[in-house]
Amino acid sequence: MSELPQPPAVNDLLNLRGRTVLVTGASGGIGASIATRLAEAGATVVAHARNKPERLDDVLAACRERGVQAYAVTGDLATAEGVHHVAEEAVRLAGDIHGVVNNAGLQPLSAVTDTSVTEFDDVFAVNVRAVFLLTQILGNRAAAQGHPLSIVNISSIEGEVPAPHHSHYAASKAAVIMHTRAAALELGAAGVRVNAVLPGLIHRPGIEDGWPEGVQRWHNRAPLGRLGAGEDVADACLFLLSDAARWITAATLRVDGGVTANQPF
Repeated sequence: MSELPQPPAVNDLLNLRGRTVLVTGASGGIGASIATRLAEAGATVVAHARNKPERLDDVLAACRERGVQAYAVTGDLATAEGVHHVAEEAVRLAGDIHGVVNNAGLQPLSAVTDTSVTEFDDVFAVNVRAVFLLTQILGNRAAAQGHPLSIVNISSIEGEVPAPHHSHYAASKAAVIMHTRAAALELGAAGVRVNAVLPGLIHRPGIEDGWPEGVQRWHNRAPLGRLGAGEDVADACLFLLSDAARWITAATLRVDGGVTANQPF
């Protein structure tokens, strides 16, 4: 029987100093909040955007203001070549990768009867295949190098509860949940933990004006009575990447203000 490890001191549980984390889709919204929060915890951050590295300038500046190193990588996660490029560039710039937050994703609106094959494939390429490839590439590398790796996949509550005109998106996020569990099962022996965060409705500028009825419905149904903030998702990622979650893998953590606790009828 293996000896149980000594737990870290409480003050060190969320300390990411000495670790490097790749955050995909970090140029705005939730991704920017995640990158900045991880920097605040001491992590070296590799921030990804699909193109135009200048879109990452504010994120990198915010990370560096917190006293850590931060790097930008660009690449199209819709292609296998682009995913490999992002992984290789992250390693070239920052060395060993100890954490990955698969945050990049597409969320188009299209009725199931109108969605084209191309639209469907585009969503799955970014939302699912890129997650699989980064897990495979960096999981294999971590196992070969002998260092631990924690992967956090950003799924959605729509992976469990679909919404109209989101069939392809909801299906892709359900796939992410199952891929998370399968990867955790296979990679645990190599010291790789894989977990998923399922955000609910997250505030973005203008959402109250653009979708007032939806925001009001959310306020009425969410037990905690508000929209989520990017930092709410970021803190869930921080927890799962940290030593506070050292014996947690294959988990799905809902970050939705409790809205999915409501009865569906």
